[in-house]
Amino acid sequence: MQPTPHDPALPSTTSDREIETLTEFDEAAARGSLAGHRVQSVDLTDRTELLLATEVEGAIFLGCPMEPETAASVRARGALVFPPVPGLPFDPYRGHLYTPDELFEGLAEGYEATPDAGAYTWFQQTKADGDVFASMLRAVHDDSISDALDELLAGARVVGVMGGHAMARGTEAYAGAAALGRTLARAGFTVATGGGPGAMEAANLGAYAAPHDDSMLDEALQLLAKAPSFTPSVTDWAAAAFDVRGRWPGGGASVGIPTWFYGHEPPNAFASHLAKYFANATREDGLLARSTAGVIFLPGAAGTVQEIFDNATPNYYESRGEPTPMVLVDRAHWTERLPTWPLLQSLARGRSMESRIALVDTVEEAGEALKRIEGSRTGQD
Repeated sequence: MQPTPHDPALPSTTSDREIETLTEFDEAAARGSLAGHRVQSVDLTDRTELLLATEVEGAIFLGCPMEPETAASVRARGALVFPPVPGLPFDPYRGHLYTPDELFEGLAEGYEATPDAGAYTWFQQTKADGDVFASMLRAVHDDSISDALDELLAGARVVGVMGGHAMARGTEAYAGAAALGRTLARAGFTVATGGGPGAMEAANLGAYAAPHDDSMLDEALQLLAKAPSFTPSVTDWAAAAFDVRGRWPGGGASVGIPTWFYGHEPPNAFASHLAKYFANATREDGLLARSTAGVIFLPGAAGTVQEIFDNATPNYYESRGEPTPMVLVDRAHWTERLPTWPLLQSLARGRSMESRIALVDTVEEAGEALKRIEGSRTGQD
């Protein structure tokens, strides 16, 4: 899942000019020039001598702390400097995705003390004020997250798992979603979810469990069932997840793509990488667009229905190229309770996406359906 290092024999790209760590900064500065580089949120307060001795014309520094005199020199020599914004509960210029430990730091004092809760509070306040500066900061942050997400997922076979946040721990449905996530991860896919509770957490949990023996997931499900929902206490719900992670460290990697737009839904602690956005529309489209190996839709309500047709539209028009697989799980749910499947079938009829959609009864069948669709496309089935 890590981005592939650039081959010097290949043409340079914009991403090759991005500097996101002190190590990368030191390597570039050692060559004598930062011209054309974009330095993202790297603390340069201890790099004054290097900055003064290095060519910086055309460089851009995004949210990099540095000594005031040094910043003035860097500007005077032709660089563009966007200083850190004081008082923010997040870094709009960050070069990497979030981790659960970062967003839940301070959880022992209660969820309200965490950076995740602080960012949501700031979002609510500034959204109500209609402050254009705050809007700009949110947009810059979300674009930085998208850039980091693209770097992380370059070359990965990503399967999106969608489903409702209301799916409680301790239920058969939750256990099934976790088993699905584990199956996908063990098959070499990168599991990507909406990053929240319920079905999303279950799939990320399954990916986390993939490197462990099968009994680990069974035991983890029992422990998590003691805090079945993020209501009434996000603190207890999240603490149970961190207890599981502490008991079984070294879990498998997966991606969660949550949003502060739905602030009542906290991110889950089992996604190793969290691409958290302010703009839900950016988050929704980005999650589906990056699910290049297909999407599995577990039972959900209005949000999951929206995701089905957000995914169906580019498949229908082939606006992103060849249609990607879509697998809906739970026949009764998608044909009776929320009869989405008949409409999806009607849209697909006679088009290339028709052979790329499937309806199955159980999560156990979902992985096989995905494999069958992919096999028919490549002629391997």
